[in-house]
Amino acid sequence: MVDEARARKLSKRIAQIVASALEHEVKDPRLAMVTITDVKLTGDLHDATVFYTVIGDTVDAEPDMAGAAAALASATGVLRSRVGAGTGVRFTPTLTFVPDVVPDDAKRMEELLAKTRAADAELARKAAGAQPAGDPDPYRAPPEDEDS
Repeated sequence: MVDEARARKLSKRIAQIVASALEHEVKDPRLAMVTITDVKLTGDLHDATVFYTVIGDTVDAEPDMAGAAAALASATGVLRSRVGAGTGVRFTPTLTFVPDVVPDDAKRMEELLAKTRAADAELARKAAGAQPAGDPDPYRAPPEDEDS
């Protein structure tokens, strides 16, 4: 049974070590725009999944995901050595790098929300001058007879 607090602390420490090593020690230009977003450890603390994103060089440039994945794969041994030296645990976890899909999902959600806002604005524009199709008050009471 693993201690959840220990696993959480180890995950944060691994993320810090890998990010620092990518910034200062690994000299691959394909890793210049890589950001470590999260680290998940297995229950036995033997495998770490490192999530990363790649930011494009300019606003319109598409990030080089394939190049970053290849660079991370080639630097895995060095990064694992740095993690082992920096954490001091008995067994250094194996590192698996996975592109983080959260930014892409967030972008897609923002696009869907923008479409929804535009559709709501169009509906409000059409409904501004609309009149009811039937009686304006369909629930009015029937007229009372004066004879009764």
